[in-house]
Amino acid sequence: MAGCSKLFQKCMPYLAMILLQFGYAGMNIITKVSLNHGMSHYVLVVYRHFFATISIAPFALVLERKVRPKMSFFVFMQIFVLALLGPVIDQNFYYAGLKFTSPTFSCAMSNMLPAMTFVLAVICRMEKVHLKKVRCQAKVVGTLVTVAGAMLLTLYKGPIMDMAWTKHAHPPHSNAPTAAAGDDSTDEDWLKGCICLIIATLAWASLFILQAATLKKYDAPLSLTTLICFVGTLQAIAVTLIMEHKPSAWRIGFDMNLLAAAYAGIVTSSIAYYVQGLVMQDKGPVFASAFSPLMMIIVAIMGSFILAEKIYLGGVIGAVLIVVGLYSVLWGKNRESKEMEAMDIPVAVGRGDHGTG
Repeated sequence: MAGCSKLFQKCMPYLAMILLQFGYAGMNIITKVSLNHGMSHYVLVVYRHFFATISIAPFALVLERKVRPKMSFFVFMQIFVLALLGPVIDQNFYYAGLKFTSPTFSCAMSNMLPAMTFVLAVICRMEKVHLKKVRCQAKVVGTLVTVAGAMLLTLYKGPIMDMAWTKHAHPPHSNAPTAAAGDDSTDEDWLKGCICLIIATLAWASLFILQAATLKKYDAPLSLTTLICFVGTLQAIAVTLIMEHKPSAWRIGFDMNLLAAAYAGIVTSSIAYYVQGLVMQDKGPVFASAFSPLMMIIVAIMGSFILAEKIYLGGVIGAVLIVVGLYSVLWGKNRESKEMEAMDIPVAVGRGDHGTG
């Protein structure tokens, strides 16, 4: 039993991050449908974090009432910046990019996340690069292969891969261009989408790094998640009031818009921020971000079913490269963890070679 328990504990970070990618994939599909039906992405961000706050706050109040650390001004400012990076910058720009492109293309662009996180972690000294060591070479090469796979998926289509479930499928009506799915779109909208997605990914990578640092000073993941979502809701309201002047944009009923906001808030904000925080405390931000390429593969498959997106040969080859790169990064991190354990050095955020979502 002890051996099974130890094995389960070792597998938990991997399983948690894989399940989160399924959650993110579902959010991309549902959100795309909601945006296609005319919902403002500014309003969506507000409702998303309202649902996130009310869903996670009760758990924080009950489970961390005795362990919640004191709030300092420095920690508060970190939380303020975290909320600005995640709920406001990352999600607003990501939703804008998603609206101008497609779920598959948006996820492909997001695969730059591991590379950006790795570079930021090295700059912040949460990761050390010793190129003479095989484990470090594996992480660097894996990151480059992952990015190469994402770029191949983006730049090279190749012939269409005929799938049995897409032969007679018809994509739902969309008011937004879906360039990655092979539809016509203006160069201007395509460029806007690319820029928005790059900004969103950079903000997301910064969120990983800063959350990992904040958890060292405020070691209460549930409470930290609640505060990020609450402050993010207030910031998102301010941004929406500036950018969205139609009162009708705030209307929401029992429809796809409500489902998109509730799903994104509960699954990909409250649960995701909390779980990523726990994983990063143990494995560091590079480990957590390394799983993001899986989301693109999941979205591509789900998109072909639900949105009738076409799957191209370039996408399949790119997906294979992404999986190989992901495995290389995880292998390097695993070797790193074993070396730390052998030296009796705790594998924790900010200690040794390690560095939350």
